Amino acid sequence: MATDQMELDLRDIHLPEPISWWPPAPGWWMVLVGIVLLITLVVFLRKRWLKKKNSAKTLARNELKNIQEKYQQLGDSQILIKDLSTLLRRTCISVFPRLEAAGLTGDAWLSFLDQGIQRKQFSEGIGEILVSGPYKKTVDLNAEELIVLCKDWIEALP
Repeated sequence: MATDQMELDLRDIHLPEPISWWPPAPGWWMVLVGIVLLITLVVFLRKRWLKKKNSAKTLARNELKNIQEKYQQLGDSQILIKDLSTLLRRTCISVFPRLEAAGLTGDAWLSFLDQGIQRKQFSEGIGEILVSGPYKKTVDLNAEELIVLCKDWIEALP
């Protein structure tokens, strides 16, 4: 018959190649770039936050050294007490929440300082002079002990 004479040139159905996972679609490249940028931003901000947090402690250490040198040159206890009190107050405001530390005075201030070193050297020891000392005409104190106490408090900062 006629169909035998005319052979149809038919081929089997060929399925397309499976979709390759590489190279990814452009949307996946954008997701990857976004993740890398996000990780970079988090690392940068964390380093900056840690540096800022530690810088208050570093600045306080340096300022304490300056105060100690100034005391060794001048030998004035009044200036030492005033400078140490100012240093501790500024450091507190830098490290702790402002509402927690800024308004403290007198015994509340000394108790707050005691919490940092886990002993009562400010409220019941040499540190008491920080509250009353600036208002006295003459002060008799062990300056080295007071400086060491302030140094211990700075080192105990979080």
